[in-house]
Amino acid sequence: MAHVGKRLKKLYEHLDIKKPYTLEDAVKTIKSNVTAKFDETIEIAVNLNIDPRKADQNLRGVVQLPHGTGKTYRVAVFAKGAKAQEAQDAGADIVGAEDLAEKIQAGDIQFDRCIATPDMMGIVGRVGRILGPRGLMPNPKLNTVTMDVASAVKAVKGGQVEYRAEKAGIVHSGVGKASFSEQALIENVASYIDAIQKAKPTGVKGTYVKSISLGSTMGPSLKISMESK
Repeated sequence: MAHVGKRLKKLYEHLDIKKPYTLEDAVKTIKSNVTAKFDETIEIAVNLNIDPRKADQNLRGVVQLPHGTGKTYRVAVFAKGAKAQEAQDAGADIVGAEDLAEKIQAGDIQFDRCIATPDMMGIVGRVGRILGPRGLMPNPKLNTVTMDVASAVKAVKGGQVEYRAEKAGIVHSGVGKASFSEQALIENVASYIDAIQKAKPTGVKGTYVKSISLGSTMGPSLKISMESK
């Protein structure tokens, strides 16, 4: 186990981190052990029996959490004309075309998610080497390359979460804040797990979900019983 600070070690003293908790008990326990002075993020990690290096086992997508994430996302949209206006009306923080690409090339990246209409992908391609490593490149699979920019912007602003399997086959995301009610967190986590299960790659054989854990930014991480899901 990695180094554990005194505060966290004290929390672990009265918790059985080896036993699986029901989702309801895990949420209740995590919320009752939040001690940070800021609103901690509730984080989920799903360990999957996949090899992301294989094309038929790569996992990436988005899920709309019913109660949002508690985080404010800044959205940039590559669009022109009527679509640019639609994006602005939907609440996009930055809208542009060649001018937006120039800002990005200059290192001015004041956004967390990027959306583009299909006809703008030629311009977006010019800054692909900058956006790609940051996970900001628009992608049809994530519904961030679309003509319906208004819906895409509203989805991101409304609590859409992107998930992507790491090399070890683990998917992790923030699914709410410690200040959320227990029921809101339970529903968010259930929606997230359901989306991961439905996105099972075709190349996976045998057990798909190996384990699930839930924790807070500064708190302990608890195992979630597979039976509870």
